[in-house]
Amino acid sequence: MTSLFSKFEGLAGALGSIVTAGGRNPFAVVIEKPLSSTVGIIEGRETLLFGTNNYLGLSQSKRAIEAAQAAAATYGVGTTGSRIANGTQSLHRRLERQIADFFKRRDAMVFSTGYQANLGMISALAGKDDYLFLDADSHASIYDGSRLGNAQIIRFRHNSPDDLYKRLKRLDAPNSAKLIVVEGIYSMTGNVAPMAEFAAIKRETGAYLMVDEAHSFGVLGENGRGAAEAEGAEADVDFIVGTFSKSLGTVGGYCVSDHPELELVRLNCRPYMFTASLPPEVIAATGAALEDMVAHPELRQQLMANAAQLHKGFMDLGLNASTRVSPVIAVTLETVEQAIPMWNRLLELGVYVNLSLPPATPDSRPLLRCSVMATHTPAQIEQTLAIFHQAAVDCGIPMQANAA
Repeated sequence: MTSLFSKFEGLAGALGSIVTAGGRNPFAVVIEKPLSSTVGIIEGRETLLFGTNNYLGLSQSKRAIEAAQAAAATYGVGTTGSRIANGTQSLHRRLERQIADFFKRRDAMVFSTGYQANLGMISALAGKDDYLFLDADSHASIYDGSRLGNAQIIRFRHNSPDDLYKRLKRLDAPNSAKLIVVEGIYSMTGNVAPMAEFAAIKRETGAYLMVDEAHSFGVLGENGRGAAEAEGAEADVDFIVGTFSKSLGTVGGYCVSDHPELELVRLNCRPYMFTASLPPEVIAATGAALEDMVAHPELRQQLMANAAQLHKGFMDLGLNASTRVSPVIAVTLETVEQAIPMWNRLLELGVYVNLSLPPATPDSRPLLRCSVMATHTPAQIEQTLAIFHQAAVDCGIPMQANAA
């Protein structure tokens, strides 16, 4: 009899090789106890956290913690139902209004995860007679949403307005709706979308435009509304989706829009309709974290200063770092055989980053993906750079001849 699990034999072999090469499973790291937003206990050691996406450090917000405690005491710890049944409490509607007002939009939908926000909105909006234009480096949730909706998928080159324009103009489907989906900051590399150029193409071609601001919400723009705000393109964006699990430090997702039909999407969006809603304590903590973010714009300024410090340090070391300064900075290595020992050595020396391996990386090379926080101190960043240098030396990773 054929085993259901035979399809995983290749994965088992690859994972076994990774563990054998480094001595640990990089995808099963346990943070035994967070000591702060920037330091946690891993394998019994204090470890600097540079792989958490906790960009503003708000997972440890005092205001959010107190709001969560109060909500749990008042409302209980769960809703036990979906948003279209008994799972909408006053807190949910209040947070949707708060999110919509922050983005200066007519309405908002709150989802139980950021993944479900993309899955739900894309599958509900783009059906089998519609066309989706997706950046080649789109997040898995975007691709999964496109499959769930059965739309026709056309991929364009990563961050290439020219390629998108050519593919839109080439399409002969006047009776089909067209939805362009891009990301504000791409999570693997930190690349930022050229939103003004995408907006211009949207206007000329009559397509709709959706931007996933998951990694740019709270990070880019004068008010932290993301890449569209940063490039003055908000008026041309039909739908903004994102997550609370990065800059706000909680969990959940959202979509904001000025289209009044968003209320109808609630009744045609399976990931919204058929899952339990977020518990009251998470909703309350998210609203409080958003208040913290708005009240403290200096967090965003410090975040970008920290990102610039880490990026410059990597360049000075001679490591192959992302070209764009953003809170996501990837160090690219040439081979998996280099990346696995380097990641393990970093952890042993006291720095946790994300290990990303092909085929999940954009150009089939492994990445050591770092995410910076506003709450990292300059001393912690310098310590991390020193550990990167030591790990590279220990693992025989080539650096520039003039590297420190």
